[in-house]
Amino acid sequence: MKKLVFASRARLDLDGLDKSSRLRVLASLQRLVENDNVKKLHGIDPPEFRLRVGEWRVRFSYPDPETVRVNRILNRKDAYR
Repeated sequence: MKKLVFASRARLDLDGLDKSSRLRVLASLQRLVENDNVKKLHGIDPPEFRLRVGEWRVRFSYPDPETVRVNRILNRKDAYR
């Protein structure tokens, strides 16, 4: 199983969500750590990936093969700006 690490900004994003959204995002991140079925974002260096959770988008990267670093958790309308 991979290790899950939150950037400081991602932790603030998570804390700002309502309880039900926060639980859905955390459950999705748990599934992500167990199964890597995600989409790579184009035109971003270093590479980032995204996970869709309803109206929320979790942007993350793989700093090493055993770690998932959550960079941001944003509403879908703001996630790609």
